[in-house]
Amino acid sequence: MANISFVWWWMWLLLPLPLLVYYFAPPLKQAAPVRLPYLPESGTAVAPTNTLARVLVAITWIALVAALARPVWYGDPVTTQPKHRDLMLVLDLSYSMSQEDMQDGDQYIDRLSAVKNVVSDFVQQREGDRLGLVLFADHAYLQTPLTLDRETVSDQVNSLVLRLIGDKTAIGEGIGLATKTFVDSEAPQRVMVLLSDGSNTSGVLEPLEAAKIAKKYNATIYTIGVGAGEMLVKEFFMTRKVNTAKDLDEKTLKQIAELTGGQYFRARNADELATIYDTINSLEPISQATQTWRPQTEWFPLPLTLSLLCFSLLLIVRRNYV
Repeated sequence: MANISFVWWWMWLLLPLPLLVYYFAPPLKQAAPVRLPYLPESGTAVAPTNTLARVLVAITWIALVAALARPVWYGDPVTTQPKHRDLMLVLDLSYSMSQEDMQDGDQYIDRLSAVKNVVSDFVQQREGDRLGLVLFADHAYLQTPLTLDRETVSDQVNSLVLRLIGDKTAIGEGIGLATKTFVDSEAPQRVMVLLSDGSNTSGVLEPLEAAKIAKKYNATIYTIGVGAGEMLVKEFFMTRKVNTAKDLDEKTLKQIAELTGGQYFRARNADELATIYDTINSLEPISQATQTWRPQTEWFPLPLTLSLLCFSLLLIVRRNYV
């Protein structure tokens, strides 16, 4: 019964009204008795009892007052965040992401595995944001539309495989497709986190031109360049220094970020990549404003129906007494 509330509870003050009328209203004047000169001696007249009628009257009145008090059933509380941020994850899925130059503890893992580990954790922390996932290689593809379902986005990130959509790098198309998802968005904040390990080598849209379009739709782009850079590689009896990030176009990624009011970050290992996403979390904090509401169902038809039913039975009972 804790979930039931009477919105107009003061209507219960009408409950003793019939008793007040019964005891304080002036009595009706009795009509003069009719005298009959002769009454048959056979048969005895028994005055009908009115106990049932009184019970029906009481139930009718109580149910009617209960309906007037407007009973409402409240469901379990539902908490929502009134304002959300639209955040698109734009990930490079070119074949160069297979390069095993991301140090994770004492071992080196490929870039895509490092991205999966970090981005999956990042997604789980973005409660209240609508998240989406755009992948780009030869062309850009919308993998996950904007959604509040973080589990789905995290699962999509963890299931990524290389050469799914080609080997090249279409950075401009990735930005353009992510921007397209913002066109009909009513979110007050629109953010992209673009991660790439190369330069734009495919697609029909140049990265800076795509960034200008994103700025037009009030999108902020944070860019992340991935790759260890210079590292020592052992070959047979010698060790030589190689630059594993020679294809990374840091200049363009910096320009994209500056043009849209974001920042550029450089990730040379798994720890730096995790720190970058933590920094983005602090730059784009989760909104703490929430709204709580409880679904409600009007129950006044129930006592009103009971009142009408008892009143109908009362009419039938009184008719039999006549």
